[in-house]
Amino acid sequence: MLAKRIVPCLDVKDGKVVKGVQFVNLKIEGDPAELAAAYEEQGADELVFLDITASHEKRDTTLEVVKKTADMVSIPFTVGGGIRSVTDIQNVLSSGADKVSVNTAAVRAPNLVKESAEVFGSQCIVVAIDAKRVYVDSDLPDKTVVETSKGKCWWEVYVEGGRLPTGIDAMVWAKTVKELGAGELLPTSMDCDGTQDGYDIELTRTMSKLTNLPIIASGGAGNIEHIYEVLTAGDADAALAASIFHRGQYSVGEVKRYLANRGVPIRLV
Repeated sequence: MLAKRIVPCLDVKDGKVVKGVQFVNLKIEGDPAELAAAYEEQGADELVFLDITASHEKRDTTLEVVKKTADMVSIPFTVGGGIRSVTDIQNVLSSGADKVSVNTAAVRAPNLVKESAEVFGSQCIVVAIDAKRVYVDSDLPDKTVVETSKGKCWWEVYVEGGRLPTGIDAMVWAKTVKELGAGELLPTSMDCDGTQDGYDIELTRTMSKLTNLPIIASGGAGNIEHIYEVLTAGDADAALAASIFHRGQYSVGEVKRYLANRGVPIRLV
């Protein structure tokens, strides 16, 4: 069995790492390069860097900050935000990223996923999916309705940093991007993001089952048990977290030792 991965997330705005609750009320947490170096030293398996306002502000990813951060780490480094073309992807990879994360642009021009996978390889292309629950009373013919602990729902895709609903079913979209060549999926639960109440286990489990692609779970980590749950019951391959690491609740090493003691396959340093 492949080792599960622990992935600190650097949400970047105006060159600084920030964190909010359900995509709003952002607070500055620190410098991305300094935090990246600290997390690698703690034993992080990968890092994700998201320029969270680039798409909404219709600008490119801040490559200068990407370069500075990439220079500080040797572990796999994924960058997203404001990526709209194969040229943008080339620029981000040339700045030191190992993988790119596409979200808004992929929804608006799905062929970007196909083209970029053909040029750079599927292993390089992560499709991020910001998903929010829509509760319903009954099954719907065009939606993937799931019976959850809180009732029946489907998940709607949002774009532009969680600002704009699309009406697209996240599960249908996940299967579509797999067919287009995506190598990995990064679903963020908008309901759970920043709440520290736990991941949306049903979201990650359903997406994993339907696509059989590696899933990086995002949104809601508040303690070590939440990470354990999403990597086991949630069928996620990696757990992305921000608040608990930025604010010193846990180190990456503490999380990994806990998981190893619970029998989760994990890489220890």
